[in-house]
Amino acid sequence: MLARRIIPCLDCDLAVPEGRVVKGVEFKKIRYAGIPWELAERYSKDGADELVFLDITASNERRDTMTNVIKKVAEKVFIPLTVGGGINSVEAARAVFNSGADKVGVNTAAIKNPSLVNEITGAYGSQACVVAIDAKRRYDNLEGREVVNTEEGECWFECSMYGGKEFTGIDALKWALEVEERGAGEILLTSMDRDGTYDGFDIELTKAVAETVRIPVIASGGCGSPEHMLEVFKKTKAQAALAASIFHYGEYSIQEVKKYLDKNGVHVRLQK
Repeated sequence: MLARRIIPCLDCDLAVPEGRVVKGVEFKKIRYAGIPWELAERYSKDGADELVFLDITASNERRDTMTNVIKKVAEKVFIPLTVGGGINSVEAARAVFNSGADKVGVNTAAIKNPSLVNEITGAYGSQACVVAIDAKRRYDNLEGREVVNTEEGECWFECSMYGGKEFTGIDALKWALEVEERGAGEILLTSMDRDGTYDGFDIELTKAVAETVRIPVIASGGCGSPEHMLEVFKKTKAQAALAASIFHYGEYSIQEVKKYLDKNGVHVRLQK
């Protein structure tokens, strides 16, 4: 069985030239967390399986991803690096790859132009294209939707873009299936309702998407403890769990999380 992956996420606000890592709650209430390349180096040494770098303001500001910051991050890590934010063409993806990224993440640009997924995977392969889905629960307008039964009642999940600032009317489960058919190699699935709350992953959302597609799903949004990672791995088919706050603010180390998971029967890669 493939080892489950633990992935720290660097949400970067590049409004300042050197960039800064920030963390919000439900995509709002942003607070400072650190310097991108310093955190990246720490996580790489601590045994992270991969690293996700998201330029969270690039799409909303209609600009390209800041490749100078990516280069500094890439110089500090020796694990796979996924970069997202503002990637709206194969040329933009190429610039990010040339800066040291191993994968690119697309969200807003793919929703606006779904063929972008085909173009990137055609040029670089499925393994290089991660589609990020930022989804929010909706309990009305259920007709024609992929309805999921939850403890709070029937709902569907709506995709957002521009860092959660604009909703699309697109059903997240249908969109996940479409991007898989278009060649995406992985889905980074974030629950907007759980983001930064420390309440745990949205199990119903993660379970539904991971059972809809055959490609790996990274669970994101809400992780507040190793127990939350254990829960998402035990209850869903997610292949990886992403977290930010618990690592950024020193509440847990990656090794602590991995040892806990290993002790509880989850196959992870441990440092020797």
